[in-house]
Amino acid sequence: MRISVIGLGYLGAVHAAALAASGHEVVGVDVDPEKVDALALGKAPFYEPGFDDLLAEARRSGRLQVGTDVAEVAGSAVHFVCVGTPQSADSPAADLRFVDTAVDSLLPYLAPGDVVVGKSTVPVGTAARLADVVTAAAPGAVLAWNPEFLREGHAVDDTLHPDRIVYGLPAGETGERAAVVLDAVYAAPLAEGVPRIVADYPTAELVKVAANSFLATKISFINAMAELCEVAGGDVTQLADAIGHDVRIGRRFLNAGLGFGGGCLPKDIRAFTARADELGAGEAVAFLGEVDRINNRRRERMVELTAEVLGGSVAGRRVAVLGAAFKPESDDVRDSPALDVAARLDQAGADVVVTDPQAVPTARVRAPQLTYTEDVEEALAGADVVLVLTEWRQFRELDPVRVGELVAGRTVLDGRLALDRAGWEAAGWRYRALGRA
Repeated sequence: MRISVIGLGYLGAVHAAALAASGHEVVGVDVDPEKVDALALGKAPFYEPGFDDLLAEARRSGRLQVGTDVAEVAGSAVHFVCVGTPQSADSPAADLRFVDTAVDSLLPYLAPGDVVVGKSTVPVGTAARLADVVTAAAPGAVLAWNPEFLREGHAVDDTLHPDRIVYGLPAGETGERAAVVLDAVYAAPLAEGVPRIVADYPTAELVKVAANSFLATKISFINAMAELCEVAGGDVTQLADAIGHDVRIGRRFLNAGLGFGGGCLPKDIRAFTARADELGAGEAVAFLGEVDRINNRRRERMVELTAEVLGGSVAGRRVAVLGAAFKPESDDVRDSPALDVAARLDQAGADVVVTDPQAVPTARVRAPQLTYTEDVEEALAGADVVLVLTEWRQFRELDPVRVGELVAGRTVLDGRLALDRAGWEAAGWRYRALGRA
């Protein structure tokens, strides 16, 4: 099957390469020539474990072509729209300009029978509006909504072996025909027994934001418990272990710490709330506002804790920040809690040095006022306090004895509860963490 992918960012590039690896003929289009040139050379424009190999395989097969001219999509039977929906500059709502532009750019090249497939995370009601646009431009063409569920750091496996596939389709013969086409697109994972859910447009649009909202709520819940543990003298990790044995709750994503970030969860729950307000159902999801506030309070608390262990002020003190990405196995610094804390400490007068195994280049662009190094020992040298803010394996496995030889003060703040407290304390360190007395 010949398939086009509009938008070659994180979602689109991985999706296009995975489709090519599955045997389809894929043409990917993006307006950014630097991104296209990198992909054409087999170089990933972002860090994602396993993606370099997947991209190389797709390029070697000759089944993946990339370019900047949208006219190249002509002749494709299926067109995936994989562009971003960032938060609007002046409101919490999603900015749909890129989605609208992508769909509009496709219209001259659509043929009867084509299937346009939205994968972007959009406010409920968007698909119905775009379906009218598609069918008006090309009678017989149909719009489907097929939300993505990628986890950064696991995107390749999540694309090749998803835990579920959702089709949002119109009712009747048109939707049934589109389902047959999508089944052919996803023949490989469906053959593995991956669950396939067919729904209407609104349900399919709500799946991703509902999932992200639930996940964000779970994370903020355990972080709220962490606040209580700190003042009550408890240990949030032991608390999470205990309640996680309840099968109704589960232990996954009950890890307290600095909170969530990245390009999805924060903006998705805000856009979800904004759309619910527009629909007159804002009270139903008003709790998500507190979820967001709890999440942001963790960053403030880490800054406060840093000042506390330094005697009340961070001004003039050297702070080693280990981590810039919002999570390990990623170079994404969008709404990164680690980078946010580093910037707040810098603004308060600290001498901050940030290191990260992959995210230093992207962090330099996002927060150029900070000092960076890719050498962990250089970041640690002379530090009055060490903050572990992204739980990279390299940081979890640091030797506290060796680190102690580099720093000026043996105080470590474990922002992700990732370190072996006993081991660090045995090496003469003062250990503090969010959610632990």
